[in-house]
Amino acid sequence: MVARTRFYFWLSLACLAVGVIGFAPTYWLQVPAGTFTGSPLMHIHAVIFTAWLLLLVGQNWRIAQGRLDHHKAWGLAGISLATAMLVIGWMTAIVGLEERVAEGFGDKGRAFLIVPAFSVTVFFAFVVAAMANIRRPEWHKRFIFVATAAALVAAVARFFLIYNRGFAPGVRPGMFPPNAVNASLPAVGIVCLIVVAGMVHDWRTRGRPHPAWTIGLAVLVIGGLLRGPVSATPAWLAFADWTTRIAG
Repeated sequence: MVARTRFYFWLSLACLAVGVIGFAPTYWLQVPAGTFTGSPLMHIHAVIFTAWLLLLVGQNWRIAQGRLDHHKAWGLAGISLATAMLVIGWMTAIVGLEERVAEGFGDKGRAFLIVPAFSVTVFFAFVVAAMANIRRPEWHKRFIFVATAAALVAAVARFFLIYNRGFAPGVRPGMFPPNAVNASLPAVGIVCLIVVAGMVHDWRTRGRPHPAWTIGLAVLVIGGLLRGPVSATPAWLAFADWTTRIAG
C-alpha cells in the first residue's frame, strides 16, 4: 500500500468516524434504545448517508489494494447513492421546514432551509464534478472528498447541538427552534479541515495543492459565508415557501 493511497484510505476512515460519532447522540444511540422520535424518512436519510461513508472507505481500500476493476464497478453504486442523497436530503429538509412553519417559526424556519439545502446541493454538485472527471483520477478522488466534506456539515453541527442543549433521550435538532443560519459556520469551518488535510498532503507529496482542493475550499467557505445574507432575501423566503407547496 503506497503512501498516496494510504493517505486517502485513512482520510476516508476519518470521514466515517466524523459521520458516525456526530450522529450517535441524536440517532445511532437513540434507535436501539427506542428513544428516537422521527419519521421513516429520517431513517432512510441515516441509512443512505452512512452507506455513502462506508462506500467511500471501501472504494479507497480497493484503490489501495490495486483493485481498480472493483473500484469502477462499485462506482455505479456511488452514483445511485449520491442521487438518493440529493432527493432524500431535500425531502428531509422540506419536511423540517414544514414542521418549523407549523410551529410558528415563520421566516426564521424558511431561512434555515438554506443550511441543509446548501450541504446536500454542494455535495451532489461535487459528485457530478467527480463523475465528469472519471478519466482524471487526481481530480476525481479529490472532488469526491470535497463532496463528502459538504455532506458532513450536519454531522459536525450535532456536536454543537449536544454541547449547547445537552444529551437527553429523544434529543434531535427538530426539538428546538431553528438556529440562525450563521450559527452553523463553525461546522462548515471544521469540515473544511478535510480539504485542508488534502492540501497539506499535496504540499508534502506534490509541492503544491491540487486545484481541486482549492476549488472545493473556495466553494465551501464562500458558500458558507453567503448563506446568511441569501437566506434573508425575499427571493429565498419565497423559494422556501414554494418548496413546501410542491412537496405537498
